[in-house]
This record gives sequence, C-alpha cells and structure tokens, in this order.
Amino acid sequence: MSKTHIHRVVIQFGDCDPAGIVFFPNYLRWMDESSLAFFMACGVPPWRELVKTRGIVGTPLLSIHTRFVKSATYGEAIEVHTSIEEWHAKTFKHRHLVMRGDELICEGTEVRAFVHRDAHDPDRLRAMPIPEDIKALCT
Repeated sequence: MSKTHIHRVVIQFGDCDPAGIVFFPNYLRWMDESSLAFFMACGVPPWRELVKTRGIVGTPLLSIHTRFVKSATYGEAIEVHTSIEEWHAKTFKHRHLVMRGDELICEGTEVRAFVHRDAHDPDRLRAMPIPEDIKALCT
C-alpha cells in the first residue's frame, strides 16, 4: 500500500478560462507538482540531488488519463491527493484525486518511469529498475 500526499492549491484568476472555469491543463500541472511533492514528502531527495549521487534523472511522464467530474473556479481551495497505485519493474502508476472538500473535482492517473542517462549516448534517457529503497520510502 502506498502513502498518500496531499498537495494544496488555491485557484487563481489566471488559472481560469474566460468563463471563470479552471482551464484543464492546470489540473495536469497540479498533478505534476503533486507527483514531485509526493516523493519529497516520502523522504526521497530532489531529482537534482539524485542525478548527482545516483544518476537518477527523475520520473518523466509516459502516459496520462484524466477524468473531469465537476468544475472549479478562482478563489477556491482544492487538494490533490496523490498515491502510487501500482509498482512495476521500471514504471509506476500515480493516482491523483483532486478534491474540493469531500467533493471529487477531477481524477487522473499517470504512468511514469525512473530514468537515467544512457551510458553510450548521454543525450538519451533510459528506464531503470525502480530502486527498492525509494519504493520502501513510498509504501
């Protein structure tokens, strides 16, 4: 079972379209922010440190699925509840529930991979096995 991290956001006027509804890419931005915040809350060092010490560049996004349930507008406070739904050898699935109080606003899943630079071509990233110590910190 994964830990859950809650990332709090206050929706700003600039996050909304002319109708005053949150412009959909902002949900993806908040989920991405919550992904990094999840790992840091679990005690995983920032990627800029891990690239120096262990060669781990980060966890780029491979796929995303998002379902919008209700609209939100500026001035409202929302929370992105992030956990890891599945672990695989080199990838994992993040689950994000965007909540306004007890109300589900949006939900999304992301498949991400832990990556390092290719030894023969440093401009290329390669998926790597998920480090067991990082996995342990998150469960």
